[in-house]
Amino acid sequence: MAAVVELADVSVVRGTSRLLNAISWRVEEDERWVVLGPNGAGKTTLLQLLSTHLYPSDGLVEVLHEVLGTVDVFDLRPRIGLTSAALGDRIPRGEKVSDVVVSASYAVIGRWREKYDDLDHARASALLEEVGVSHLAQRTFGTLSEGERKRVQIARALMTDPELLLLDEPAAGLDLGGREDLVSTLSVLATDALSPATVLVSHHVEEIPPGFTHVLMLRRGELMVAGPMTDTLTEENLSATFGLSLSLDKSAGRYSARRRLSSHRRGDGAFR
Repeated sequence: MAAVVELADVSVVRGTSRLLNAISWRVEEDERWVVLGPNGAGKTTLLQLLSTHLYPSDGLVEVLHEVLGTVDVFDLRPRIGLTSAALGDRIPRGEKVSDVVVSASYAVIGRWREKYDDLDHARASALLEEVGVSHLAQRTFGTLSEGERKRVQIARALMTDPELLLLDEPAAGLDLGGREDLVSTLSVLATDALSPATVLVSHHVEEIPPGFTHVLMLRRGELMVAGPMTDTLTEENLSATFGLSLSLDKSAGRYSARRRLSSHRRGDGAFR
């Protein structure tokens, strides 16, 4: 199976801070990855590399068989679907939902003078249907709930039929119902053989959609572990990544994690 992402000893340094340190990682075209880690672990930095919005300080980053630093990223970016809070903030609140999606064909945010044909509009409509928000096509982006905006962003990210889909904390800011709706949508995409290779960044195992196949864990810029979900997402690995003792449960294809309580006290009287 061909790799769509390959990192070799990649580091990102800003001033005296090492945001990522000697990361080596490979994503193949039929894989669905979750990247887990606490705040400051380097998750967003990693996604910025994959989306070609950041270059490594050291090492080699290959995305869709192109090496960063040797390719025009503006030719590469239309092959990558991206959702993020930063991108969502840039979408004009008065933009019609159908235009938010179709404008991805030109990699622009906010329609201006571009021309779209019937096939473009038909694809945008089909994608809104696929993510469950076709009834919102004529609404403006600013009138949508946070969960609805996230779904529209996913439809937009899929508009160019990307070879790589990057999802930066898609469930952040959602209430329980919105999160569960989104997880269901992402699960459908993950189990579709025609969907692109996917990398989803999250803080929470509860947000991992069924159908995701692999997990990578980061802590303080270091790769803790990476591999198939069934072997790699363990209590031991999760506890080491988040720096506290955690219990991990799985039910109906979904994960949940809780701090493991102890009745033993340390010498200072605090519970361990």
